[in-house]
Formats: sequence, structure tokens, C-alpha cells
Amino acid sequence: MSRFSQLVWRAEDVPEELHEMLTVLGEEYPIADFGRGLKLKFRRVEAEETLSRVTRTPGEALVEYNSVAAAARGVGAVLAGLDGEETTPFRTLGIMLDASRNLVMRPDHLKMWFRRLALTGYNMVMLYTEDTYELPDEPFFGYMRGGYTADEIRELDDYAARLGIELIGCIQTLGHLAQILKWDGAYGKVKDTEEVLLVDAPETYALIGKMVRFWSENLRTRRIHIGMDETHDLGRGRFLDLFGYQSGFELFNRHLGRVNEICRENGLEPMIWSDMYFRFSNPERNYYDLTHPIPAEVQQKIPQNVQLVYWDYYNENAEVYEKMIQRHRDLGYEPLMGSGIWTWCRLWYDHDQTRRTVEPCIAACRKLKVQELFFTMWGDDGAYCNFDSALAGISYAADLVYGVLPEETKRMAKRFEAVCRSSFEAHLLAGELEKPLSCGEKKFTPRAAELIWDDPLLGILYDDYKRRDPEFDLKLLERYEEMLCRLLPYQEDAAAGDFEHIINTLELLIRKLELRGALEAAYDQDDRIALRQIAVSMVPAAVAAVQEFEASFRRQWLDCGKVFGLEVIQRRNAGQIARLEETALRIREYLDDRISAIDELEARPSGTDIVNICGTVNSVVSGSRLV
Repeated sequence: MSRFSQLVWRAEDVPEELHEMLTVLGEEYPIADFGRGLKLKFRRVEAEETLSRVTRTPGEALVEYNSVAAAARGVGAVLAGLDGEETTPFRTLGIMLDASRNLVMRPDHLKMWFRRLALTGYNMVMLYTEDTYELPDEPFFGYMRGGYTADEIRELDDYAARLGIELIGCIQTLGHLAQILKWDGAYGKVKDTEEVLLVDAPETYALIGKMVRFWSENLRTRRIHIGMDETHDLGRGRFLDLFGYQSGFELFNRHLGRVNEICRENGLEPMIWSDMYFRFSNPERNYYDLTHPIPAEVQQKIPQNVQLVYWDYYNENAEVYEKMIQRHRDLGYEPLMGSGIWTWCRLWYDHDQTRRTVEPCIAACRKLKVQELFFTMWGDDGAYCNFDSALAGISYAADLVYGVLPEETKRMAKRFEAVCRSSFEAHLLAGELEKPLSCGEKKFTPRAAELIWDDPLLGILYDDYKRRDPEFDLKLLERYEEMLCRLLPYQEDAAAGDFEHIINTLELLIRKLELRGALEAAYDQDDRIALRQIAVSMVPAAVAAVQEFEASFRRQWLDCGKVFGLEVIQRRNAGQIARLEETALRIREYLDDRISAIDELEARPSGTDIVNICGTVNSVVSGSRLV
């Protein structure tokens, strides 16, 4: 903001529709309706696209806009010392935040996110809540999960509305309900399979009626996302036992019709994830199949008022997005586009993966004039991502949407650093935790979280990576040590992601890689001196590193979310300490000749062509079934 310490606005210089937004932003930022400072003025203009234009004159900044979101983005530009014109063809720019994979963000923290979203130009937020909201007479909804209360949702809705943000409930009304269906005593009558509701059961629709009413009664918006994605085993559990086989298409459409009617009765217009219509049309159940048509009789049964959400977080080719968008339009529906800011199965926001998927997605949406775009942030495998780090991705994606070129990193950094008070460069560097490794012509991506919780004695993931690249550990050690040195100056930065935690993460990764490499080498060579040194020195150092990681993980979780779900990660960390101590014990037993071999180290598979794709932490902690 140059020499000015604050932005000052006067009611007579600002359209009334912006007063609430500026007042809310003033809770955190140097924006006030009194005092001295850079004068803020606003002018609403007509434009075909969403427009935000900032013009500076001595002592004053004029923001021209044609939506509240564009005006708020203009304020963000003024805070960052930026000016000029930005436009976007998108009517809706939003995010979807996963609150169902253990971490439920606290309302006060969400309000902080809302302020940052507004200053970067967003006007919609979906809260993805499978069972993490409390329903009347349903004591297991939100039980031990930190479920949102009706009061909390109304409070969040009021706050979002003051910033020009539409808050939308994003729920599940068919699949992805394992967390509630596990309470078999309460929900056995509505259960088809482990994750899918029983179609046609009256109790199912009574429950869904309660779900829909919760969001209808507590949010302003008349839109609701009712989910219904990835129901691969629909009709193949209790439904099959009770009623026999019926086609997935038929069951899906019949159920959607019933849920759509419930939405209509509650004054809501539903949207659904579109994948199952495309999956049911081909034998491989491939969402991105471009050849098999959806049968005409199925198309005719899709309710006309239901919006289809095309989700795609994986494709890196704009042409694929264009073809899939057209496939939705061929069904007679204008899709909402759901892309992804990569947080799932990561400990930190993954900028490289986000960049490779978001850029072609936005390009395709621009070309085909898609009007509504949002970015998902999932928490698969335990929501262990430091979610605030995703604010860098949120800011980056909004810049692209508003026409900032990918190479204009200095402009991106200015806005992010003004809005989030943190280093954009450091965020991107920390994201290199998940950067792919090259091995000849092949690449693979080592997963930092899986390496952290890989069993130190079994080494399932370590050995798998060794078969892919015999030097993977040396390459990663070099990367992690360089990252550690470069991130140490940001150790105290926790404004938009906890850098002390990512530093602790790197130190733990280094300790574990060194330990496993030394353990295998010493055992293979029967180097008893080295084995004893591992037991008395390297194992305790790794335990200490886990303890530091656990402490900072707990802090960053509780800074952001409700307490429920933290126990899952704490069990993983405690298990890691127990297994490290077991490693030292097994070494001592071997050195004392109480055992003739360390069987866990003898069990490594041979052959370089054996590759086991893991994908989740549970895949690497044991060769046995986890109860």
C-alpha cells in the first residue's frame, strides 16, 4: 500500500452493497471507515464479463466493478499495490472444502478463509459434509466427528453473505456414507452396501428428507449439492438379496427422482456429480470414456432441473476437458466444472500437480464458455494436509481465472503475500514434497505421508520404491535436505500454512530414509557394529523426530479444525514410535543371538519388475489385514 498504513472508505464514496463486505474485511485488514490513509472509492460499471479495475491517483484508489466479488478482488489488488483491469467470463468462482475425511474446519477458521476468498475474487463455497452435521433425532449424525450444528451453519452463512459469498451444502444422498452406515444398529434398515443407501426403502427417504431440510432451513441459497458419485456397487448388497438384480442405470435414476422430489418440497434445486451416468455406460466403469453413449431411455429420465457437476482433477490435456464438457451438453445439461487444488494424500498443497491439471481445465472452460467453476480440496486418507497451505493454490487458481498469466509469478506473489501474509515462493517450495522422481524414461511420485508412516522394520513402501528406482532414497535425501535449508528462514511463518510443521516433516523424512538405508545395508553385510549404532543412536533420533512431528501436527490441526479426527493421526504416530522401538529391540535380540535372523528384513521381495501401487497409508503399515 505504498506509504499508507491503511485504506479508508467513506459511505458516500461506496455503494451500499459493499458496506458490509468492507466492514467484515476490516476485522482483519487495515481497512476502516474512519481515520487517515489511502482513500478507497468504488464505481459500479456495466460489462459483459466479471470485471475488476483498479486505478490509482495520488492518495486515492478507485475500484470499478460489476459484482461484489469483483469489488472485493479489487480491494485485494489495492492491498497488494496492484492496479489495472482484470476480467473473467465465469459467473461463479468457488471452492469445495472437504469436511468429511476427519478434519472439520472450525467456524472461526472458516471465516478467515472466507475473507481471503473474497479478496481473491471467489463468490461461492461448498462444504462437503457426508455425516458431519447434526440432524434432529439422529444422534449418530456427526457423532464423534465434530459435526456442524444448525447454529454454526447459520452463522457461517450470515458471514459469507456479508462478503458476497454463496454458501452451499454439499452432501451425499446415495453413496460415500460409510461413516454413518457403520452404525448398523441405527442405520441397518437403510444400508445396501458398506457405503451405499438402500434404494426404495421408505426409511431411506425419511432420512434424506431430514438431510435436505437441514440445509434448506439453515442456508439462504436455494441450491444444494446432493452428491451421488462413485456408487459402483449400487444394488449389489442387501438390495440384491431383497429384490434381485436391477440395472444400475434404473436404480440410480429412480433414486434421483425421489431425492429430487424431496429437494423440490424443500424449495431447493439440486446438483449431482455426473460420473455415474458415464460410468454405467461402459463395461470398465470409466468416467472419462469418450466412446460409449448414454442410452436415450436413461437420458430421458434425468430430471431437467438437476444440474450436472463434471469433476476432473486428473487430466492434463485441455482436449479431454473440452470433449467431456461437450458430452455433458449432449445430454442436454450445462455443466458446473469441478477442478481440484491438490490437498489429498498430501501433507502440503501440491502446486505442481495442481498447475498441470488446473491450467488446461480453465483453458477448456474459457474456450467453451462454461459459466460456473469451482476447485475442490479433498482430505482422502485422513485429512493430514496442512490445509491452510492450500490458500496458495486458491490464490493461484483465482489469478488464472481472472486472466493473470501462469508466468506472472511476481504479480501472483504480491496478491498472495498481501492477502495471506505469507511467502508465495516458500509455499511452492514446500509443495515439492510430492515432486516426481525421474528414473531413466520413467517417473514416479514418492508420497511423503506414506514414507512417514511406512513401517520402519517391514519397509513395505521403501522396498517398493527401491524396485522402481534403486537410488530413490539418495535422490530424496538430497531434495529434502535442500528444501530444509531453504525453508528454515520461514520457520516462524504460520499465517497461511505452518512452516515449522513442514520443517519437522522434512527432518523426520530424512531420519527415516537414513535409518532404513543403513538398516538394510548393515543387515545384508552382517555389520554388527553398524547394527548396534542404529539401535542406540539412529532409532532414538527417529523417535525424537516423530515426537516433534506429532507436536507440530497437533498444533496445526487444532489451529484449524475441531478436535475430532486428530486421534486417527495420533494413533499412526504412536504406532510409528512403537515400531521404531520394536526395530531397536529386534536388532538387540539378533546381536545377542537370541534370534538367528531378523525375519522382517529377510522378507523383502526380489526382482526389479515387482511394483506394488500402494496409494494409502494403510497399504504400507502392514502385510496383514488392519482391523
